Amino acid sequence: MKKFDKERVLLAVAGPVIALVSAVLLTSVVLIASGKNPFEPYRLMIEQATFSDVQVLIINQASLYYIAALAVALGFRMNLFNIGVDGQYRLAAVTTAIVGAHVALPSFLQIPMLLLVGALTGAFWSGIAGALKVTRGMSEVVATIMLNAIATSLIGYLTLTDNFGVLVGDNNTTGVMKKSGWVPGIDLGPDVGKIYGLVFLAAALGVAYWLVLNRTRFGFDLRATGASETAAAASGVDARKMVLTAMLISGGVAGLSGLPLLLGDVHTYALTFPAGLGFTAIGIALLGRNNPGGIALAALLWAFLEKASPALDYATPVAYEKEIATIMQGLIVFAVVISYESVRQWGLRRHQKRVGAELAAETVGTINSHQKEVAA
Repeated sequence: MKKFDKERVLLAVAGPVIALVSAVLLTSVVLIASGKNPFEPYRLMIEQATFSDVQVLIINQASLYYIAALAVALGFRMNLFNIGVDGQYRLAAVTTAIVGAHVALPSFLQIPMLLLVGALTGAFWSGIAGALKVTRGMSEVVATIMLNAIATSLIGYLTLTDNFGVLVGDNNTTGVMKKSGWVPGIDLGPDVGKIYGLVFLAAALGVAYWLVLNRTRFGFDLRATGASETAAAASGVDARKMVLTAMLISGGVAGLSGLPLLLGDVHTYALTFPAGLGFTAIGIALLGRNNPGGIALAALLWAFLEKASPALDYATPVAYEKEIATIMQGLIVFAVVISYESVRQWGLRRHQKRVGAELAAETVGTINSHQKEVAA
């Protein structure tokens, strides 16, 4: 049993490690081809990560990535590809910002209400794709891509000054939210910055994700349906209901992913609000193998590459393009798919070989036993 556990851990770790090493090597090749030092950019970025203010930026950004990646991972565990996390999170953020700017309740009511608005908006938007899948058989990939585009247009409409928009300079915003909806963070000083208060929400969601999937009947049904709808149906699980439920939960979590930034820092939705978070989350969920701990490490890595890379533009005596970090991120996604499939095939061959050896040993034992009986 111990040997099996060690092999399983090895298989789980091998994929991400191979992907990261491959990405570093390929990025180094790109640097060499451009006539640059292949090691200096990594040293510079690691040096940046030792500064307290950069560490705060990494933790804050990682909290957004982590929640969004959990939303993607929930779909993956159900064998669903929720590619609409980006639209769900942005629409949830703008809806939450509008409600927060027009409703004023005491903080102990205002903050839970805003969290609920964000979750319900994301769940509603993903639920459309889920309903189309279970009622019309429409692929969730196609549906969520279309809903992303619709969400972008809807956000543009909601932020018009004729509707809920407030013009600040040349930027359409939703107006500043009521202070009762601001989530306090951990202030580490003017030179360091503030850790978002909803970082703890991200951690709580990770714990809840693990507990629900691994310690509840619902989690078992969800994983079983993702593995085989036919087998799940045979054990009494309504596969269509599970698909819709999984999409609703995934969208609800996605709706929370922009709130650490919205409630903890900017307090308004503007056209400068970050986009593309949902697509980044797909790579993070893949790298983390849909495991909450692995996703946390992947989110921190992604945030590190993003927040430490600007220093490359100002390096002396030779400046490096900060796009090196973007190249590495892309290569990680590319390498992770290949490495996971290679590791899966290797593990499958190992398992087949072990089963074959056990069957051969059992057969030899049976023959020997039979021979002894005949001789007797």
